[in-house]
Amino acid sequence: MLLALIFSSVDLTNVKGSKIDTGDTAWLLISTALVLVMTPGLAFFYGGMVRKKNVISTMLQSLACMGLITIIWVVCGFSLAFGADFHGIVGNPATFFMMRGTLGNSTWSLMPTVPLILFAMFQLKFAVITPALITGAFAERIRFNSYLIFLCLFILFIYAPLAHATWHPDGLMFKAGVLDFAGGTVVHMSAGWAALASALYLKQRNSADHTPARISYVILGTGLLWFGWFGFNAGSAGGAGILAANALATTTTASAAAAISWIFFDMLRGKKPSAMGACIGAVVGLVAITPAAGYVTIPHSLVIGFVSAIVSNLVVIWRSKTSIDDTLDVFPCHGVGGMMGMLLTGIFANKNVNSAGANGLFYGETHLFLVHLAALAGVSAFAFFGSMILLRVTNLITPLRVSLDAEIVGLDQSQHDEGL
Repeated sequence: MLLALIFSSVDLTNVKGSKIDTGDTAWLLISTALVLVMTPGLAFFYGGMVRKKNVISTMLQSLACMGLITIIWVVCGFSLAFGADFHGIVGNPATFFMMRGTLGNSTWSLMPTVPLILFAMFQLKFAVITPALITGAFAERIRFNSYLIFLCLFILFIYAPLAHATWHPDGLMFKAGVLDFAGGTVVHMSAGWAALASALYLKQRNSADHTPARISYVILGTGLLWFGWFGFNAGSAGGAGILAANALATTTTASAAAAISWIFFDMLRGKKPSAMGACIGAVVGLVAITPAAGYVTIPHSLVIGFVSAIVSNLVVIWRSKTSIDDTLDVFPCHGVGGMMGMLLTGIFANKNVNSAGANGLFYGETHLFLVHLAALAGVSAFAFFGSMILLRVTNLITPLRVSLDAEIVGLDQSQHDEGL
C-alpha cells in the first residue's frame, strides 16, 4: 500500500518521446564505464600511500562505495539529486523511487539524446567516487562499520542536495548561473571539506610519519584515474560531439601541466623529483579542470593546471606544519584543487567554447566570477559544517575511531582479519 501511494504521487520531470541518438548513447555508455574505473583507480592510488598494515583496509573503503552507494542511488539517491524540485535544494525521493520511470524512451531534460536510465547510471559513478575520496583523510584510524554509516549519511545529506542545487535545472546554484561542468563543486569541494572535517574530528594518528607501502600502486592508480577522468569530464558533455572533444583535450592538458609544474616546484624547493609528486600533481590538475573542462580553451587549461598545482603544493606544505592529520592530503589536493577550479572557471570561462556557459573575468565580465565566489563560500560552509554534524551523529551511533591497539596492529588485521 505504501509503495502504491508513493508511485501514485510521482510527478516525473523527465522528457518522454525524445529522440535517442545512438552515437551519444554509445559515448555515454563508454563514459559510464570509464568513470567506474576511477574508483578502483583511487583504491590503488590511496592504497599505495598508506602503510603496509593498512593497504587492504584503505582499498576496501573505496570498494565498499561501489556497493553501498549503488543501492542507495537506486532506492532514493538519484531521486534526491535529480527528482522533482523542492525549493531548489533537493529532489523528491519518490520521483524515481527504485528507478521507476527511467526505462524506455525517457530522457533527462539536459541530456535529451540518451536514455534516462543511462544518465542515472552515469551520475551514479560520480556519487560512488565522491565519498571514496574522503577516505584518504581518515585512513589508518577509522572503524569500518562506522565508516559505512557515515557513507550513507554523506550521500543523502551532503552529496545529493549539492548535486541537485548545481545540476538540476531548478536548483539554486544552477539558476544562479554557477558553472560546474563535471563536479568540481559537487564532487571535489564536498569531498575536500568533508575530509578536513574528518581529519579535525578524528584528530591525529598514533604515529603520523610513515613510509608508503607501494609507490607502484600509486602510479597505477594515477594511470587509471587519468584514463577514467576522460569519461568523467568528456562524458559530462552528454554526447559524442565537439564539446566532448574539447573537454577531453582540456582534461589532458591541465593534468599534464599540473604534473610537470608539481615536479619543478619541488625541485625549486630543493627536493628531488619524485614519482609520488608527479602523480599527486597530475590528479590535482584533473581535479582543477573538472568544473572548467567544457567552458575553457586549451591554453587556459594549461594555466589552470599550472596554477592549481602550485597552490595545492603550498597548502600541502602548510598542512604538514600544523597538527591537522589529513593522512593523504585530501583537502589540499581535492578541496583546494576544486576551489581553484571553480574560481578559475569564473575567470576563464568562454562562451565561444560553450554557448550554454558565460564569459568570465578574463573576458571583461564580472558576474560569473562573483557568483562563483558566493557559491564557493556557501558550498564550503555547507560541506564542512554539515560533515562535522554527520561525523558527530555517526559517533553517537557507534564510535568512529579504532582503539589504540587496533591502530598499532593495523586496520587490515584489526578490522578485517586480513593482511598482505
